[in-house]
Amino acid sequence: MLKNRNAVITGSTSGIGLAYARALAAEGANVMINGFGDKDKIEAERSGIEKDFGVRCIYSPADMTKGDEIAAMIATAEKELGSVDILINNAGIQHVSPIDEFPVDKWNAIIAINLSSAFHTIRAALPGMKARGWGRIINTASAHALVASPFKSAYVSAKHGIAGLTKTVALEAAEKGVTVNAICPGYVWTPLVEAQIPDTMKARNMTEDEVKREVLLKAQPTKEFVTVEEVAAVAVFLCSDAAKSITGTLLPVDGGWTAQ
Repeated sequence: MLKNRNAVITGSTSGIGLAYARALAAEGANVMINGFGDKDKIEAERSGIEKDFGVRCIYSPADMTKGDEIAAMIATAEKELGSVDILINNAGIQHVSPIDEFPVDKWNAIIAINLSSAFHTIRAALPGMKARGWGRIINTASAHALVASPFKSAYVSAKHGIAGLTKTVALEAAEKGVTVNAICPGYVWTPLVEAQIPDTMKARNMTEDEVKREVLLKAQPTKEFVTVEEVAAVAVFLCSDAAKSITGTLLPVDGGWTAQ
């Protein structure tokens, strides 16, 4: 379905981002992955995508807090792959704290990585999409783009900002063959979430099942984690011709969280 298309996915060396990369590659797209982590593990994932799906996969270590590195990343993708047809903004970090105790550096980093990086990538990639008359921009938002939670002022602000950015760019690109949408996952089962469970069990004197149901999944009526494959499948659909009239939307994949 996506043969001869080229995709850039930020924050894609693990978790949801890596699932995006593999799902697009499975449909024939060449991909650029981006993110931090162990060099050997990143190379294993990069080469694994090429081997498993017979596509090109390149890696960029661009820092999502630096606009010049982001612009250079898009330029490199255009040069090495030939174009950037699909852009998925997925890079993100989190910090939890009451606002009157929230570290300023954490606020600045979250806004930079979770929101401003999407501005920089879109600004760099959109001209080429418009010139070719085809493009797909997908922003990973969150249920927190639609509802708030206490102690997450920076994250909620950034994700609400992503919602507004998505709608604005969708309107600007509506006549150019470019769609712009946001996927809003609830709690997704990723290595990052899994790693939090032992400490939470100890701190709250709970069993693993209690932590999952009463802490992590309290807001999700299904009481089930969203899987990275489910999120990636939505992205693949949004890249299809069947979704060409879907733009400017915020699509919850949250087990009913935001239906409440």
